[in-house]
Amino acid sequence: MPQNLELLPLLPEIVLSVCGTLVMVLDAALGNSRKALLGVLALAGIYCAGVGALLSNQRPGEAFSGMVTVDNAATFFRLLVAVVGFLTVLGSMSYLRRESLPQGEFYALILFSLAGQGLMAVASELILLFLGLEISSLATYVLTGFLRRDARSSEAALKYFFLGSFATAFLLYGVALTYGATGATRLTAIRQALDKPDTNLSLVALAAALLLVGIGFKVSAAPFQVWTPDVYQGAPSPVAGFLSTAPKAAAFAMLLRVFFIGMPQAAPAWTPMLWILALLSMTVGNFGALLQTNIKRLLAYSSIAHAGYVLVAFTARTDHGVTAALVYLAVYGFMNLGAFLVVSHLAGPGERYLDLEDYAGLGERQPFLAALLALFLLSLIGVPLTAGFFGKFYIFRAAVNAGLIWLAVLGLLNSALAAYYYLKVLVVMYMRAPAPDAPAPEPLPAALAATLVISAGATLVLGVRPGRLVDFVQGAAGW
Repeated sequence: MPQNLELLPLLPEIVLSVCGTLVMVLDAALGNSRKALLGVLALAGIYCAGVGALLSNQRPGEAFSGMVTVDNAATFFRLLVAVVGFLTVLGSMSYLRRESLPQGEFYALILFSLAGQGLMAVASELILLFLGLEISSLATYVLTGFLRRDARSSEAALKYFFLGSFATAFLLYGVALTYGATGATRLTAIRQALDKPDTNLSLVALAAALLLVGIGFKVSAAPFQVWTPDVYQGAPSPVAGFLSTAPKAAAFAMLLRVFFIGMPQAAPAWTPMLWILALLSMTVGNFGALLQTNIKRLLAYSSIAHAGYVLVAFTARTDHGVTAALVYLAVYGFMNLGAFLVVSHLAGPGERYLDLEDYAGLGERQPFLAALLALFLLSLIGVPLTAGFFGKFYIFRAAVNAGLIWLAVLGLLNSALAAYYYLKVLVVMYMRAPAPDAPAPEPLPAALAATLVISAGATLVLGVRPGRLVDFVQGAAGW
């Protein structure tokens, strides 16, 4: 039986699981007038999980016979998904009341999903990585279909579930081939096996390709991105924002563990795959976004492109590249979640107002929300003095320093292309007159306003003074 000290490395996941279970129990006991307490409990649980991540990092190292590893990188990803989860819960409270959705189930699913993502961050064994991935995925499948009376949401959940199951099969086949080639599923043991001259490197290369299919699906990398626009469009807007940030960050943590720790010797086989995925994701995502008039689909295609930017940094295979990827994941979490939460409020009851034309004259009708959305979009473009600019600068500098000149050039061209569809939204907001039947402005709930202000503040502060984030991330990138 595990000792108390051995349970410490999994303290955040234990807290999230217990809190999620408690939310479900209290949901049945509390009356409708006191359901708001469930949101407060969920926020407290996520906060305690973040504190637990910092505490567990005071005793770094392996646990559970090497299946779990607590290091700076694991702590970074745990804190990142906790912050995103906290902001998602805080920003969803008014949305759940507006749409008359069950609050307890929603918060519990967020907590369980975060627990799975935390497990992905610390797992150093392929089976445990898979378990963490499935815990997170099962919760997000249900969250995607949370608008039960909306056919689009049910359709999105089914697409996500079936395509996700298909991708999981590739991942498991990759795990099986890895075990067949190395006789191990623990990442350090796989690395040691690859140093032996009798290891079948061709089989390892095939295993890496299959593992990359499964991970590529979770990060919305092309050509495994086909689910993304439909799922983001059908899912509740706060859930779409959550899907585009926290699970994606956890999947990148999985990529970092599997390929940089478990299979560095096979880099000549998997590096070209990352190069191709990065270029395809940037290109498919940006060209797809150019054609969209639905704001959620536009942001969905945008998320595909941004997965490509992160893959550019990982393709560099240097400490600077890993640092750039982690920095970008952190800043992307704030600006993209903020954009989706603005969209969730502006969409109105039943999410009716999602067309670009519905944003006409928004700068005149709701100047505060228009300014916030403009800030998030400008950061996604990479305009100076925003966090997005600094993140992209770090990524392309890492690519150039690693000799990936063409990939960096193509990435910069894609960034220029992305400016068109982001600026198109700004033009509609500030340079078009409001339609006569434009929806009347709704009061901005205090919890949502606080979430947006936090996201906007982080987007600005990390663009002007990113030093502390970089120092923290450099420690994580160096393991």
